[in-house]
Amino acid sequence: MEAGDVADSLLSGACVLFTLAMFSTGLSDLRHMQMTRSVDSVQFLPFLTTDVNNLSWLSYGVLKGDGTLVVVNTVGAVLQTLYILVYLHYCPQKHTVLLQTAALLGVLLLGYGYFWLLVPDPAAQLQQLGLFCSVFTISMYLSPLADLAKVIQTKSTKRLSFSLTIATLLTSASWSLYGFRLKDPYIMVPNLPGIITSFIRLWLFWKYRPEQDRNYRLLQT
Repeated sequence: MEAGDVADSLLSGACVLFTLAMFSTGLSDLRHMQMTRSVDSVQFLPFLTTDVNNLSWLSYGVLKGDGTLVVVNTVGAVLQTLYILVYLHYCPQKHTVLLQTAALLGVLLLGYGYFWLLVPDPAAQLQQLGLFCSVFTISMYLSPLADLAKVIQTKSTKRLSFSLTIATLLTSASWSLYGFRLKDPYIMVPNLPGIITSFIRLWLFWKYRPEQDRNYRLLQT
């Protein structure tokens, strides 16, 4: 096996390992819901949007014939669906959750119908689906910016997860390199914001250390 093939295999393995580690951070929310039999402090939309993102990238991986994308996003979609079902089980406002799920899945089905029925050319399908996946992934990485602004305002990193930040950084970096190796901008570009926002979070953890966070809360009381 040539050196380039070994590097590609290692990079592919890193993408699988780091991404599944990032997805598995939701297991702590799963345990919390099962132990408390409630969804208190657990957000639903990240589960739903990540599931849709996984299903979109899974379709792109199948169309492209990329086994790494297929494996990662298949496992990711299964995990996110599990989180959604458990959330739905313990959520007192099931009507709202079901409406959100139906609305986003409806958009996903419309997208599938468009790509598979109205865009018959496989090359055009790959290009347009890649563009959709890229925009959706970028929007997911940029959506927590409001939370980062809140951290700066309150001088508290309580709402941030350090383990998720590290997992996101490693995942985004590995996929950016993977996309670069494949010369696929649809994989490389949308992961760059993940690297940037992860470094911003690490900077916030450094600037507002736990002891400083505790002192700030004491002053507030």
